[in-house]
Order: sequence, then C-alpha cells, then structure tokens
Amino acid sequence: MAGFTTSLKNPTYLQSSFSMLLFFASWGIWWSFFQIWLTSESAGLALSGAQVGTVYSVNSLATLVLMFAYGAIQDRLGIRKHLAIVLAAVTALIGPFCTWVYQPLLQSHFMTGVVLGAIVLSVGFLAGVGLFEALTERFSRRFNFEYGQARMWGSFGYAIVALAAGFLFTINPALNFWIGSALGLIHLLLLIFSRNGEPPVIKKAPVDGILSPASTPTLRDMFRLFRLPSLWLIILFVMLSWTFYTVFDQQMFPDYYTGLFETPEIGQQVYGILNSVQVFVEAAMLGIVPIVMRRVGVRTSLLIGVSIMFIRILGCALVDDPLWVSAIKMLHAIETPLFILPVFRYFTLHFNPALSATLYMVGFQVSAQIGNVILSTPLGALHDRLGYQQTFITISAVVLVAGIYGFFALKKDDQQVDGDPFLRHSKLSVDA
Repeated sequence: MAGFTTSLKNPTYLQSSFSMLLFFASWGIWWSFFQIWLTSESAGLALSGAQVGTVYSVNSLATLVLMFAYGAIQDRLGIRKHLAIVLAAVTALIGPFCTWVYQPLLQSHFMTGVVLGAIVLSVGFLAGVGLFEALTERFSRRFNFEYGQARMWGSFGYAIVALAAGFLFTINPALNFWIGSALGLIHLLLLIFSRNGEPPVIKKAPVDGILSPASTPTLRDMFRLFRLPSLWLIILFVMLSWTFYTVFDQQMFPDYYTGLFETPEIGQQVYGILNSVQVFVEAAMLGIVPIVMRRVGVRTSLLIGVSIMFIRILGCALVDDPLWVSAIKMLHAIETPLFILPVFRYFTLHFNPALSATLYMVGFQVSAQIGNVILSTPLGALHDRLGYQQTFITISAVVLVAGIYGFFALKKDDQQVDGDPFLRHSKLSVDA
C-alpha cells in the first residue's frame, strides 16, 4: 500500500495510468462485442465460424507485421511518445471507419473488408495494445513505479465500458464504435499535451557487455535476439498456451456464452455485465500479482497462470449451465494477470532490458499472433464441424501440454540473469 501511495505522487505514473485507462476503454467498448457483432444474425453480420476465423487470422497477420516494427521503433525512441500519438489518432477514427467502410465491405466484398479492417484495427488497437503496454513498462522502470499498478487502470477502463457495452449493443452496435472514437480522441489529446518529468539519473556501467536499461539499442542488437535459444523456448511456450487461449476467449466464448440464454439480447446484456465484473476483478489482481510474484517467483507465477487457463477452458467444455459458466469465466480475472505480468518480468529478468519493447513484441505479442494466423481459421472450421464442446476440449489439451512443457523449459529466476535481477521476499529477508 505504501508503494501505491508513493506512485500516486508520481506525475508520470498518473499520466501513464490515465493513458492506459483511456486506451483500453476506447478499445473495450467495441472489442468486447466484436465477435458477437461478426456472428449475430439479428444485430450483426451473421458470419460463419470459418469466416470469423478468417477475420481473426488476417487481423493477426497484420498485427504480426506491425509488432516487429513497433518494437524496433519504440526501442529506438526510448520514452518518447511519437509513435503512441500516431496510434491514438487511428483509434479516434474507429467509429466512422467501422460504420461507413468496414461493415459495408464485409457484407459486399468480404476479403477486401477483411484486409482493410485488419490494417486499421491492427495499427490502432491489436498491435497498439502491445506498444502501449511496452511503453508503460519502460516508464515504470525509468520513473520508479510498479508497472502492474499502472496497467490495472487499463483493466478498470475496459471494465467500465464493458458494463455499458452490452446495453448499447442491443440498441445499436454502431454506438459502441462511435463511443470508442470519442474516448480515442480524448486519449490523443492527453498524449499530445502531457509531458513527462525528468527520470532519475542512475549511473550504472554495463556489465559483461550488457546494455543498461537506458541505453539505445542498435538494429544489430535487436536482430541478435533471434539467435538466442532461450528466446525461442519462451516463444514456443506462448504459442502453445496464450495463443490457443486467445482463440478460445475472443473468437468463440462470447457467442457460446450468449447462446446459453433464452434470447440473444438477454445473453448479450448479461455478458456485458459479467465481462465488466470480471475485468474489475482483473484490475484488482493486476495490483496484487506483483506481490504474489515477490512471494512465489516469476516462473512459478507463470505456471500457475497456465494451470488456471487450462481449468477455465476445460470447465467451459464440461458444463453448460449459465451460472456455472459465469463462475468459470471469472477465472479469467486471475489467469490473465498471472500470465501477462510474469511474462513481462521474465523478459526483463532473463534478457537485456534495453530491448524490452522488442522482447515483449516478439517474444509475447508476435508469437501469439503467429499462432492466431495459423490457428484461427482451422479452429473456426473445427467448431463448425464438431461444435463448441469438442473444440474446447481440444484447446484445453494443448494448453495442458504447454504447462508441462513450460515446467521443464522455463528458466528459474536465478538462472541466466542477463537483465534486472529478481529477488523474492523470502530471499530479501534472508539477505537482511
């Protein structure tokens, strides 16, 4: 609590937190119902599972390309916000784009709409989320505040708009996109007119040729990352776990859940409320997970997150009562922080922290998008053929394999410490 109080006095923490809140609010107001919008026969586009898979697959392909560029550019920019401002400008245009361009094209010229939509959505949101998270994490290390405590405001923003999204969607889905534009415009103005304070000066000589976090990496440093076997180990882990979970949670679960109710409208309203409650809890967990990591370690926290991920997917395959499925969905609020925060810390612990944006983009976001490109359409077709239950069982089996693989492949917290060392509370007590 003392650390959180100190953060509230930090102007860069406040700016970063408000930026997170506005970005996730402008994204969540429409993204939380995007899959339902694509599939709904009454209020959406009535696309098939294979078509939805194609949309997500091409979105991931565009995001994949942009992730490489965003990571490299932001690592060169350091803590400057030029790229973030460009992305925020795109988010401010989501309303007119989806209403007047994206929807008509998907209905009349499907593949043209898919490709154009993938570019716009990825530039502003799907690749943008990784950029804003990486930039905020870099601010946290340069201006001495806890990343998780800033990132949790993004979840609060998402939760607030998700509460209203279900009701707005039943009135007119276009409202969700236009409110997203309004929030994106406010975010853009914040980024343009806010200024960072001076970071504390920490003189630290390079150790064994490793760049300090404040150093500016070269393109050679960035490409050298791909020669590290340890990076490919974590990439494979992410592809087998987070990628499959993302396909389940974004591409399939919303339509599955709303189909459990008497009418789609009731399901959509309940889903909006449940999604909001879940993200509120997730926001609280983002503040708690750093404390958990200090108790059990980075690697253990990550493995716990994968275990909860497996339980949630399998649970949805085994029960079909709305109450039980709602309870199981709440596990997402625990699992997501227990995966995202340890992954970030894993990169800055075992790799050069000066390349944190590139590492996060390539090791986490890009690897997840590669998996989405490969898996979205086949899993969508599998759903069309076998239904949700068998598809969920298949996905949960892969995630279980990922957890077993991670147990053997992930580095322990005291192995290959090429970045910022991580000390658990128990270790600190012994050293004291």
